[in-house]
Amino acid sequence: MVRHKVARSVVVDAPAKRIFDIIAAPARHSEFDGSGTVRANLFGPDRLERGSEFGMDMKLFGVGYRITNRVVEYEEDRLIAWRHFGSHRWRYELRELSGGGTRVTETFDYSRGLPAFYVLMGMPARNGRSIELTLERLKAAAESEGS
Repeated sequence: MVRHKVARSVVVDAPAKRIFDIIAAPARHSEFDGSGTVRANLFGPDRLERGSEFGMDMKLFGVGYRITNRVVEYEEDRLIAWRHFGSHRWRYELRELSGGGTRVTETFDYSRGLPAFYVLMGMPARNGRSIELTLERLKAAAESEGS
């Protein structure tokens, strides 16, 4: 059993490269964010790579704030993960399927920080719902760009 991680997957009718291009563009994060917390990209590169830092304008529980993220895992067209000052990570893994399409798995990994705090705040269930919405939006964006 995986502890202190929340993950969901979706199959997208698009090549991994197209999907990865969307995820690796921080200016597009608010477009597919299903949590409603990501407002806008404040600074950083147009395209993320390992070690990139990017700032986001956020809003949680009605309170606005800004956060700086850093890419900590990266494999072109396959894997990207970032974290901020907290130790938890948001991770996207893409795997092209032999029958066509790409399986995209998003994981919120809160095992490195204060897991008990996240559980107490109800974050695993909330993040699970947000990830499902994010993946729906990402799927729609990637599939519409191919038509």
